[in-house]
Amino acid sequence: QVQLVESGGGLVQAGGSLRLSCVVSGGTFSSNAMGWFRQSPGKEREFVANISWRGGISYVEDFARGRFTISRDNAESTVYLQMNDLKPEDTAVYYCARAKGQMPVMTEAGYDFWGQGIQVTVSS
Repeated sequence: QVQLVESGGGLVQAGGSLRLSCVVSGGTFSSNAMGWFRQSPGKEREFVANISWRGGISYVEDFARGRFTISRDNAESTVYLQMNDLKPEDTAVYYCARAKGQMPVMTEAGYDFWGQGIQVTVSS
C-alpha cells in the first residue's frame, strides 16, 4: 500500500518560511512525478506545484512563483516544498500527491495517491 506522509507544517508569521516534506513508502517514487496541492477553508483544493520524476522539470503556480520552490530527493523518496515570504492567504491544508506517470501534471485526476494533508497557518 502506497503511503504519503507530510511533515513540516505549523504556525508562522507573515514573511516567514516553512519547508514541507512528503515521504513516500510502499510503492514507487523515483519513476513518478510529484505534486503539491492546498485547500483553504471554504475553497476547493488547488494546485500549487509539481515536479517530474527526475526533477528536471517543475512548475509553480502563479500565486506562489518566486516564493515557493519544489524539489525532490529520489534516494530518500521525499519531495519538498520550500515556502518563503508566506502570506496569510497561504493558510491552508497542504497535500502532496504522487502522479500516475513520469511527467508533471496539474489536474487532480493525474494523481493516484495522496497524503493526509498538513496544516499551514500564517498569521498577520
